Amino acid sequence: MQLDEFQHQFSNYLTAKIPCLFIIDFECNKCIVVALDEAKAHGIYFDIQGKTNYHNHIITKTINLEDEPISKDIFTKSFNKVKEYLDNGYTYLLNLTFPSQIQTSLSLKEIFQLSFAPYKLLYKDQFVVFSPECFIKIHSNEIFTFPMKGTIDASISNAEALLLNNKKEEWEHNTIVDLLRNDLALIANNIELTKYRYIDRIKTIKNEILQTSSEIKGTLPTTWQTTFAKDIFKLLPAGSISGAPKQKTIHIIQECEISERGFYTGIFGIFDGKDIDSAVAIRFIEQKGDKQYFRSGGGITSNSNIDEEYEELIQKIYIPKQSST
Repeated sequence: MQLDEFQHQFSNYLTAKIPCLFIIDFECNKCIVVALDEAKAHGIYFDIQGKTNYHNHIITKTINLEDEPISKDIFTKSFNKVKEYLDNGYTYLLNLTFPSQIQTSLSLKEIFQLSFAPYKLLYKDQFVVFSPECFIKIHSNEIFTFPMKGTIDASISNAEALLLNNKKEEWEHNTIVDLLRNDLALIANNIELTKYRYIDRIKTIKNEILQTSSEIKGTLPTTWQTTFAKDIFKLLPAGSISGAPKQKTIHIIQECEISERGFYTGIFGIFDGKDIDSAVAIRFIEQKGDKQYFRSGGGITSNSNIDEEYEELIQKIYIPKQSST
């Protein structure tokens, strides 16, 4: 769908209070919007905080995943390029990502059904997302965003304290908080940081990881539905998966990464006729022919250690599972 067609259709749904689902890719070149009750007919399944058009069928398969991460040599070449830009002051935080081939006996639909995450999306036979990260929520004319930055293996001794006291992770998180406060100010007033660096726990088939998030909110005009189809692009791409300063960093990403991101690190969400809930499209598996690729990455700063960043990329290759507790 062309951008102007998307904005026109999305605006019609919003102003007429017709529930709909929307998907926008990282480059803002591919945009999809469909009425919520027609999503299944388009091969789109969603589960957004329990609002879903998919009725589970009991399957007994075990979640399995073997990863073949991008080689350390390829990662190093891109990492070193990014470090040059960082050292020369062109960017001060850049989210660097790669596709890694994976092996699993599961189809994308089975991964969608078996994975456990607050935001899930299955798009035809092309990709599946099981994201822990909200993009924006709109409720009663208030807009919220929840930047997620900072990751650690929960099995490490004293992991929570290590994460919260890690200066590099704190600086990275603060940078994204400031960026998203500024982004929200483009379309909202009364911007507030209401929660700061709280811990999210995520169970995976490998282990448990901890991530830090914050909450930012603002006030929208009462007529926000009339302009939001255009206003949403003022917030894109999401700051947590691009970097700062945003526009310059996006150009560097396009130079340093080995392929376009497409729908990976784009956004998806639903309008229920009144409110909006949406997610950043991370934890992403795409199907290309008979091969599957898992897209992952992390934030790079001038203080980044290449071994730690490469390990984080691998650590984020997982399918999340429900806690047994």
